[in-house]
Amino acid sequence: MQQKQATLELGTKPVGKLLMQYAVPAIVAMVASSLYNMVDSIFIGRGVGPMAIAGLAITFPFMNLSGAFGAAIGIGSSTLISVFLGQKNYDGAKNILGNNVTLNCITGITFAIVCLAFLSPILRFFGASDQTLPYAREYMEVLLVGNIVTHLYFGMNAVLRAASKPKMAMYATIFTVVLNTILDPLFIYTFGMGIRGAALATILAQFCALCWQFKLLSNKDELLHLHRGIYRLKGELVRRIIGIGVSPFLMNACACLVIIFINNALVAYGGDMAVGAYGIGNRISFMFVMICIGINQGMQPIVGYNFGAKQYGRMLKTLNYAIASATVVMVVGWSICEFFPQTIIRLFTTDHDLIEAAARGLRINMLLFPIIGYQIVVTNFFLSIGKAKISTFLSLSRQMLFLIPLIIILPKFYGIDGVWAALPSSDALAALVALAMMIVYMRRFKRMEADPMNTPVAELPESERIEKELSKHVNRNAAEAPKQVAPWSTNTPRYSSMDS
Repeated sequence: MQQKQATLELGTKPVGKLLMQYAVPAIVAMVASSLYNMVDSIFIGRGVGPMAIAGLAITFPFMNLSGAFGAAIGIGSSTLISVFLGQKNYDGAKNILGNNVTLNCITGITFAIVCLAFLSPILRFFGASDQTLPYAREYMEVLLVGNIVTHLYFGMNAVLRAASKPKMAMYATIFTVVLNTILDPLFIYTFGMGIRGAALATILAQFCALCWQFKLLSNKDELLHLHRGIYRLKGELVRRIIGIGVSPFLMNACACLVIIFINNALVAYGGDMAVGAYGIGNRISFMFVMICIGINQGMQPIVGYNFGAKQYGRMLKTLNYAIASATVVMVVGWSICEFFPQTIIRLFTTDHDLIEAAARGLRINMLLFPIIGYQIVVTNFFLSIGKAKISTFLSLSRQMLFLIPLIIILPKFYGIDGVWAALPSSDALAALVALAMMIVYMRRFKRMEADPMNTPVAELPESERIEKELSKHVNRNAAEAPKQVAPWSTNTPRYSSMDS
């Protein structure tokens, strides 16, 4: 079969070409996804006003929190699909696909109901003022009503990438961007719906793409497709999906907490205008972070497959290519934002005060941007090889151990500049921790590469345990179960959103 052939290429084709083959579509999709957010912000900023931009920034924690549930399911499912395909366990991959759909429906509906019931108090807690609350509420009401669509859309895109269809995932994302760009001015200006119209355009674009995704995954000629009998939740598979997804869930949930701290600090030291400045700066820097996420998504199936197949040399080579690529991207982003901040910010607003506030914040925020690429790739690499605990630690150390304390302490001495400076400071500390962890584990990987058949279980205890449990419950009839299992990548917590 064509899909089986594409899957086998993950273990034979040169990794440089493979990474380009898988990463380029993912990067295009991630850039399109970033543009998707930027288009909303540009039309809202120019069509509604500076306070609407600030109101939109207040909703970022909501997007991260919703994305946390979506990531737990989408990343956990796509990871296991990649691993099962590498192990030739095609029935197991199909069951994961069905459970992915069911779990996304349950969490999407539940999250929306709970949040709609307490929307205003939640937005106040997120940092909304009397001026920004109406805008934030209007925007989130529409997004929450369509939350199930968003969860399924991103979940199906993750499955398409894991099923060796990165171009289809890219096309789905590009389609949503194009349609959203068409619908935004129509709903915001022509129909006079304001910020509510921007949210409606987002949901409608995702719904149209979701219909196409389901059509693709309903093709019975494909190795991995939707059919009856796979939607019933299987306890052990759900536990595995959530077990792998807990790391990206915590990353996104903690990102939500971090943004709440940032928003409240910005309101306290700079007012609503500072929140709007952060919203603009976040969208700009997010563009480059999303490119790194695209690199991670291209890396994930290659690393996952080769780890499952015990081809550790190919796995490490893929990692090195990914780190180099991500670093180059971040250097380019740093150069643009440090030397031409006002030019970019003027796309979002014509308000002079907001432009100046955003430019200063962006420059400080981007000081150490080049090192972020390394930290993002390493964090997600550990997740991709089954080291979810290490990945979670690296992510949480960046946010909980470093960023939140710095957000509390630095503004007391430097005011609003202290809020901006907390971000690059935490990046530097987190990158050092990631480097130290990578040095330790690189020695283990080298030993595994030298003697892959006789690697002691103690070298990778977590992966061995995952494999044994998976083989017991999902691959019972296999004559000889494989020895390794591997998971996926997620978005970077500093700038994460549910579009990752």
